[in-house]
Order: sequence, then structure tokens, then C-alpha cells
Amino acid sequence: MQLTLEFGGGLELLCDSKKIHNVNVEQQNGEDKLTMKDLLSWVRTNLIKERPEMFMKGDTVRPGVLVLVNDCDWELSGQLSTTLEEKDVVVFISTLHGG
Repeated sequence: MQLTLEFGGGLELLCDSKKIHNVNVEQQNGEDKLTMKDLLSWVRTNLIKERPEMFMKGDTVRPGVLVLVNDCDWELSGQLSTTLEEKDVVVFISTLHGG
């Protein structure tokens, strides 16, 4: 499944400082749909190059990471159970800033 993943607010530093990733994610275990939970696991394994604890806590994103699926807050679409479609755009933005 072709997806566009965008990282901002400092999260891009965990992915070789690259903000936009066009990726092809295969569904796990022959599933016919891809959920956000599956995608997060894939991102941790395939994109995060260092300090995955800065992006994820358990099987979800850390508090302070805003997740948008096609410009809609994932909290409105089911969070981890959100089903992804071909060519969806998923954006991860850290809202936490040092100072």
C-alpha cells in the first residue's frame, strides 16, 4: 500500500532528518486492511533510525505527538484502529518543544 508519511516538529530528526517519506507498506499476516497500529509498528521498524522512545510509547505514539490522517486528527477517526487506504497521507507532528 502506497502511503505518504510526514514528520515535523523535530520528529524528522529520528528519520535521518527527512520530513517526507513515500513508502510502500505491506499488510501483516495476510490482512486485507492496514490500521494505524500496523503502520506505527512498521514505522518503528523501518523508518526510525534512533531513539524510538521519542516517537512511541508502547504500541502508540508518545503524548505530545499530533497525528493527522488526510488532514484529520486521528482521534476523530479511531486512533490505532483507523483503517488506512491507498495514497493516504499521515502526518506526525511533535507539539513538545524545549526551551
